[in-house]
Amino acid sequence: MLTDTLCAALSAGGLAIAIVTAYRRRFLAATRIAAFSLLPVGLALAGLVTLGRKIGTATGDWAVDLVLKPSVWLGFGVIACSAVLFGITRLVSGRRGRRGGDTSAAATGPAAVAGAAGPAAGSAPALSGGGRRSRAASDSGLSDFADVEEILKRRGI
Repeated sequence: MLTDTLCAALSAGGLAIAIVTAYRRRFLAATRIAAFSLLPVGLALAGLVTLGRKIGTATGDWAVDLVLKPSVWLGFGVIACSAVLFGITRLVSGRRGRRGGDTSAAATGPAAVAGAAGPAAGSAPALSGGGRRSRAASDSGLSDFADVEEILKRRGI
């Protein structure tokens, strides 16, 4: 109840300032002030002020628990361990992708041995087909800059 009264008082004060600003013929500023001054009443009527209070109280309780409970620290340790393991798997899978594929159990079967020579030999000319476009695409995304540089050289800039 006190929160609603405080929000209504804030809105009334803001609307009074908006009226004075409009009286000075600054209608755009007055409209902005009126819009901001209606926010406290709108938040109170929608119940978002009490929601904010509950969130603040819950956050404060969690912060106290963070300092005083070892189980919370253990939870952060488990989260950190999970993040490290995820990072390691991303790092290892990224290195395998750059070396030419996964060399784990999937590549040990007879189909993998037969398929290893075929697609690799067939795709090699397509990847190294030569030409300015494939060379520019391989220098880590600088192909757009090479095109711009070429255009500027033609124009004498």
